[in-house]
Amino acid sequence: MGVFGWIVLALVVFVVISMIAMYNRLVSLRNQVQNAWRQIDVQLKRRHDLIPNLVEVVKDYMSYEQETLQKVIQARNSAVQASTPQDAIAAEGILSGAMGKLFALMENYPDLKANQNVARLMEELSATENKIAFSRQFYNDSVMAINNAVQSFPSNLMANMFNFQPATYFEVAEADTAVPSVNLR
Repeated sequence: MGVFGWIVLALVVFVVISMIAMYNRLVSLRNQVQNAWRQIDVQLKRRHDLIPNLVEVVKDYMSYEQETLQKVIQARNSAVQASTPQDAIAAEGILSGAMGKLFALMENYPDLKANQNVARLMEELSATENKIAFSRQFYNDSVMAINNAVQSFPSNLMANMFNFQPATYFEVAEADTAVPSVNLR
């Protein structure tokens, strides 16, 4: 085999090794996104378990707010039944809105805010919400990494060949990110 043959062989070996490396990177990124979602899922399950306890404790105090409590439970049940990350993201947005309304109404009940069980549950929910936020950030970073790989040349060729798809970001509803107005008058 001449020099030209060795050059061609070296190029073929280089291309094959590059394709294997790109494929392995895509698999690794996809697994990272799946793992990141599982971390969110753990925290969401914890949140789902805490909500019925909170509703049970506050329902006696908030006898006039039964419609709000029912909406919280319905939103929680929808979130629990979500089967895909996309469904869960949508359901969690609705649940966050319902919980926000519940928390706002709870401000009108001083005895409720003083209740030790409510305070403990609120603290646990707050800690869980923080963990969800950190998990969501890691998930979205993982989504960005795989989306960059799936959409960038030359790894997009490998992604198309093996049907790697961009992942969906876990975005917070616009209402949850709006800065509340404060009126001190």
